[in-house]
Amino acid sequence: MENRDYLELSFRSIQAFTDDGKLDAAEFDELINIALRDGEIDDNERRVLGNILDRVRPEEIDAELGRKITELQSYLNNA
Repeated sequence: MENRDYLELSFRSIQAFTDDGKLDAAEFDELINIALRDGEIDDNERRVLGNILDRVRPEEIDAELGRKITELQSYLNNA
């Protein structure tokens, strides 16, 4: 059976961006926890996470969020 966590990931990301128009570190953590709930990030989750990161504007990235994004990118590159 296909993992549907990517659908929840998509829905939660919409909520994160609509509350104040940007993504913060706590919201990012919530999204990553959804993606990793089954112990891995599958192709659908990678696609959704990529779309989420594409929406984050550089001026909105603080040190904490930047670190978390770098950690995710490292994880995805080594997975």
